[in-house]
Amino acid sequence: MAPPDKRLFRCGARCKDRGVEPTSTPAGEAHDLVSRYREVRAWTERLAAPLSPEDQTVQSMPDVSPTKWHRAHVTWFFETFVLAENEPGFSAFQEQYWFLFNSYYEAIGPRYSRPMRGVISRPGAHDVGRYRSNVDDRMSDLLDRVDEGTLAKIAATVELGFHHEQQHQELLLMDIKHVLSLNPLRPVYAGSPAAATPATPLSWLDFDGGLVEIGHEGSADRGGSFCFDNELPRHQQWLASYRLADRLVTNGEWMEFIADGGYRRAELWLSDGWGRVNDEGWCAPFYWSQIDGVWFEHTLHGTWPVDPTLPVCHVSHYEADAYATWAGKRLPTEAEWEHAAALQGPQEATSPPRGSDVSTETWHPRAAGPADGTLRQLFGDCWEWTSSAYLPYPGFRPAPGAIGEYNGKFMSGQMVLRGGCALTPPGHARASYRNFFPAGARWPVTGVRLADDGGR
Repeated sequence: MAPPDKRLFRCGARCKDRGVEPTSTPAGEAHDLVSRYREVRAWTERLAAPLSPEDQTVQSMPDVSPTKWHRAHVTWFFETFVLAENEPGFSAFQEQYWFLFNSYYEAIGPRYSRPMRGVISRPGAHDVGRYRSNVDDRMSDLLDRVDEGTLAKIAATVELGFHHEQQHQELLLMDIKHVLSLNPLRPVYAGSPAAATPATPLSWLDFDGGLVEIGHEGSADRGGSFCFDNELPRHQQWLASYRLADRLVTNGEWMEFIADGGYRRAELWLSDGWGRVNDEGWCAPFYWSQIDGVWFEHTLHGTWPVDPTLPVCHVSHYEADAYATWAGKRLPTEAEWEHAAALQGPQEATSPPRGSDVSTETWHPRAAGPADGTLRQLFGDCWEWTSSAYLPYPGFRPAPGAIGEYNGKFMSGQMVLRGGCALTPPGHARASYRNFFPAGARWPVTGVRLADDGGR
């Protein structure tokens, strides 16, 4: 499977971040949108291609969605938010699809129960492909014929659709990983384990803090590059001096935590986390199992002995916090993480890049590599838990209408993660990006970077 064209995944509604001057004509801008639309959509299909129709139908737990649902939902997004209001003589491809493939948009109407998505055998994977092709043809036709006024009205929504689909590309891989993990045949999605590399010591980078600016510098409709609304507005925040570990916590270090009774010591855990440990029998990261005294890990390229040099992944916020307490450290706040990341510079400006995304086709986090005086693994390998609750920034206002439900409605009961992971599309990660999951979530590709207060 070839990696996606990295030009596709640059942020910015009008080529700003692709090093190309924007075309001054509506026809040129529309052509650019069509080209990028086709590439985004094609990559989703390439990710689904190794999976059988049966694979694509399974829902292995309520948090997981079937592959065909992801393929249909991102198509529903374009049909609902672009075609319905702008296509002459619009008619839905199938009216019941609006019910089946609505995720959480209450303003659009009722939706099918999320935990029951796996019982819907029809439409099948092939029929979802027909739905995608139909909407793709209509989107291309609309953008080919669009006038300047309509283009100005829909460009930002189409751009949002690209980034929304990229999010689901990552979720598709996380979800099918869980599906395949329950199969005793131990099926492989793609790839093979990376070659073993020597472990590298952890070191620390100091940051002065002070009065810093947090948040994206500006949305695309104001001349900036693309961002989600939860990255705005940019605002000032005071930070005391702090330190961050220069790499993620490794499997080998996590084994020491386990051996020292980490999952059996109540004093290390937040109360809700200790309840989950006992109620659900946690004794290791999510995809680990012990056979004859040897730890094994399920990955998208099969089940293998745990490599102690790789970053630990699939740990909850509760586990991350307990490990940090055990190590005499803490998790960074999201403001500390973003401030440090911004000082390191953008991912695409570094060589080698700081972290593995899906373009590396490893399908799993990789080892940190040699220390180089920077924050390694910053924009890839594992999403990094912070100690910050997912809340609106000062002055945040959700967009009007159904689009405003995209992020704002989840600003309760979630924790912020930063960075990216080995399944993140290239160019989708940035210093201001705010990912979020419940504190007990273990199926995302989540890891741990430690922080402390330095000499304070």
